[in-house]
Amino acid sequence: MRISGNEPTICREHLISVLELIPEDALFILETNGILIGSDPSYAKDLSRFLNVHVRISLKGTCEEEFSRLTGSVPEGFQLQLSAIENLMRHGVKTGPACMVSFSPPENVMRLGRRLRAIHPDLEDFEKEELILYPAVEERLRKFGIKYFTAYRPERIPKEQI
Repeated sequence: MRISGNEPTICREHLISVLELIPEDALFILETNGILIGSDPSYAKDLSRFLNVHVRISLKGTCEEEFSRLTGSVPEGFQLQLSAIENLMRHGVKTGPACMVSFSPPENVMRLGRRLRAIHPDLEDFEKEELILYPAVEERLRKFGIKYFTAYRPERIPKEQI
């Protein structure tokens, strides 16, 4: 099972009550930007009660500058995402980062790998997502002048990306 989208960690009490309803033998993937977990280590402790939860931290960019450009938020928010990974690991919560690398030059992707390895050696090989150019997405990128390094057309997505 998975909860993703609209930042499910915003309402902590509700999320915890949902997790309490999930059978222990079902894997539950919580997809989040991690910012709230990074800003409050006790959130990771609360999540550690649920042994069937895997938290997927969806990194917004590979560094502070990209985070700010892609989200419109302050650059320091990126460090909160990395802190979330540290907090979750410290409390024994299964976690893994994922990053949309299409907006990042290859050297930034490699630098992110090194930063993640500093948190834990297994994290260097993080999940890499790439842009799919659906017509509405392509138009939005053009409208806002957002450049990308890699992308796929919907009809040409490699099988390993599906």
